[in-house]
Amino acid sequence: MVYLFETELSEKKSIYYSLQKIYGLKNSQVKFICKTLGYSLNLKLSQLSKEQLNQLIKFIENSSFILNNDLRKLNYKIFKNLIEIKSYRGLRRLNNLPVRGQRTHTNAKTSKRFKKKIVSFNF
Repeated sequence: MVYLFETELSEKKSIYYSLQKIYGLKNSQVKFICKTLGYSLNLKLSQLSKEQLNQLIKFIENSSFILNNDLRKLNYKIFKNLIEIKSYRGLRRLNNLPVRGQRTHTNAKTSKRFKKKIVSFNF
């Protein structure tokens, strides 16, 4: 197991799939990273040398990607702001109801039944 950006990555999987486990990196961003550094998408993480692994870490750090806790904080601030201004979206998210206009008469019974409490983050 390789530990990168607060995430454990499997060495048996290819770079393409293992980098997607990092919160904030999606498939298009991983393809961009591999293409820029000249790595094949099928290359296993265990086949990378320490120099290549350091090069990968430096490239991701220097890029403009928002990852892990920073992204979670940003999403939490957006969610908090929606609640503070009492927007429709914020109130629906607060009650764990569908936000984007879906019907609730029949389809959202499960989400209405399992209303979760707001998770408070201590940042």
